[in-house]
Amino acid sequence: MALPSKVYKASIQLSDVDRGVYETLQATAAQHPSETEERLVARLLAYAIFHEPELTFTKGISATDEPDLWVKRADDRVRLWVEVGLPEPDRIIKASRHSERVALLACGRTIAIWDQQQLPKLERLANLTVLSLDQALIAGLATRLERSIAWSVTITEGMLYLTIGEETLESAIQVKAGNR
Repeated sequence: MALPSKVYKASIQLSDVDRGVYETLQATAAQHPSETEERLVARLLAYAIFHEPELTFTKGISATDEPDLWVKRADDRVRLWVEVGLPEPDRIIKASRHSERVALLACGRTIAIWDQQQLPKLERLANLTVLSLDQALIAGLATRLERSIAWSVTITEGMLYLTIGEETLESAIQVKAGNR
C-alpha cells in the first residue's frame, strides 16, 4: 500500500518590492512521500519568488512531464515553467523550447557541483532564469515545517526576508543565469 501525501496549507504575505507585487497568497501543497521537507519548502519559496496571478502547483514529483509550478495559457500552452532543485540540463533545455519562460530555484546539498558541471550547459538559453537562496535558510525552514504555514516574505534589493512568528530569516537571492 502506497503512503499518502501530506497536505500543507500555506498563507504567505508577499511584499515583493523589487517587482511591485503585494499579495496574500493562499496555497495548498501536497508533499509526495518521496519528497523531502527541504524540497517542499523550496517549492513554497519558488511560489513566492516567481509569483504571478495564474501560478499553480502541478502534480510535482509524480508527474515527470510537468514542472513544480506553472502558468498555462487558455490554449493550454505553458507560459511559465518553474522547477525546483538541481534538474538535469536536458530537462531545462526541453522546457525552454516548449514554454515562453523557464525559471529554476536551484537548491540542494550538491549545488556547488551542479553549478560547475551543469550551469554552463544552460547559459545559451535566453528565456531561462536561475536563482538560488542560502541552503541553510531552506534547511532551517524545513525543521520548522508545520501543516499550517504562515509566512511573511519580503523581497527587496535582491534580498529575501522571511518572518515566522517573531523570527526573521534572510538570504540573498543569487542570480545565476538570466534576470529576476
